[in-house]
Amino acid sequence: MSAHIVPTDERHSVTTLELFFDLVFVFAFTQVTAFMADDLGGRGALRGLVLFALLWFVWCSYTWLGNQARADEGVVRLAVIVAMVATFLAALAIPEAWGDEGGGISAPVVLAVALAVVRLLHLGVYAVAALGDAGLRRQLVRTAVPVGMAVTLLVTGAVLGGPTQTVLWGIALVVDYAGVYAAGTDWRLPAPGHFAERYGLIVIIALGESIIAVGVGVADLPLTAAAIAAAVLGLAVSVALWWSYFDVVAPVAEGVLRGREGIERVRLARDSYTYLHFPMVAGVIYLALGVKKVAEYVGDESHHSLADPLPATALWSLYAGAAAYLIAHLGFRLRNVGSLNRPRAVVVVVLLLAPLVVHALPALVALGVLAAVLVALIAFEVVRYAEARAAVRAQAARPH
Repeated sequence: MSAHIVPTDERHSVTTLELFFDLVFVFAFTQVTAFMADDLGGRGALRGLVLFALLWFVWCSYTWLGNQARADEGVVRLAVIVAMVATFLAALAIPEAWGDEGGGISAPVVLAVALAVVRLLHLGVYAVAALGDAGLRRQLVRTAVPVGMAVTLLVTGAVLGGPTQTVLWGIALVVDYAGVYAAGTDWRLPAPGHFAERYGLIVIIALGESIIAVGVGVADLPLTAAAIAAAVLGLAVSVALWWSYFDVVAPVAEGVLRGREGIERVRLARDSYTYLHFPMVAGVIYLALGVKKVAEYVGDESHHSLADPLPATALWSLYAGAAAYLIAHLGFRLRNVGSLNRPRAVVVVVLLLAPLVVHALPALVALGVLAAVLVALIAFEVVRYAEARAAVRAQAARPH
């Protein structure tokens, strides 16, 4: 294979290898949801967040790399394939991330070492892809400090295990996220359309995982009317969340990103996409946990009655997950255009208060209320902002 680097430009779009790379994260996100479902409670929810945070920066790192140089050419292609393998191994280890069952290689160590390999490989290949850009290479050296510290803490925690593992992994995430942010913005973003498209795709992947959660929740259970209702309501929630991002928000954000140059473009990409999409995607994964539990409750009539309410963790995951998604939208718009979407802010408050009201209602009803609130928000925005929406979509349809 040639080791040559093919730089990107303004016209660059997502490659098939990047789409293939994303398939590993479909599996990984499903693993995180299943992990939290098996340890339903505050501890499982917190550990699930840690796992997602570890995966998130892996995905973001290779998205930035793929914007610097084509992901399907030369040494970058090889790096992406190796990263796929390592990330897949990390995902396989997720069910035993905090409690290896023995009889094989330590799952926490496999997960930590695999993620360390992915992150360090990324920095090495990025240095090659810098193509003699001294400023970018200095940025990579600065970034290597928090990344190196984080992966060291990650592997050390995995080896020590127990409460020490949790503490060290938490510190690793703080060092990683804060350190990378503080390391500077001397990156390059030659293809803003590609970058926005990549983050749109990861939102799609998360929403797809929420749909998968419904199917997994009713797998091997009788297909009753209640199970069908849960599936339809879960799909309605996913469609509403898709609409809320891709109908207007995504094209507006992409247009703003295209309009910036140099360091301003990089800062906007870092803030709006790498950091603000974290709570957006995390919210969908928690939502998927809640939907999965609803499907299990209404589908398994031998263990649950249709009148049974959701456990507190599942209920809060359902509503707070949707709220986190919309809160990220509020920050996304504020960072991009400097204004606040008041209807969505109101809905966020409603979603955060709703569990206090619906906690005693049947699981299916709780899901129905969430679907009704989100669909009502979309209907309101379509009617209230019809002219502005049409103008945005017409602008987005024009060739760039």
